[in-house]
Amino acid sequence: MANTKQARKRARQNTARNAHNTALRSRVRTAVKTVRKAIAAGDKKAALEVFQKATSVIDSVADKRIVHKNTAARNKSRLAAALKAMR
Repeated sequence: MANTKQARKRARQNTARNAHNTALRSRVRTAVKTVRKAIAAGDKKAALEVFQKATSVIDSVADKRIVHKNTAARNKSRLAAALKAMR
């Protein structure tokens, strides 16, 4: 346990920040899953719409450095390839 006043405050801040970052990471995973479900359903128009929203979520989280920019790019690339493969 933290002993100094400053260390106790840092512990509180870290707990809050960790919860926030976890929620943002979860939003990314949910967005990717939603696109994958739409692609699996075969509805290209709906999948494209969901993909655009997911791209926005992925980019915003990457800008905040919650996920690495290369991870974000890889996720978007794979989703775009899966969308393109839909026929």
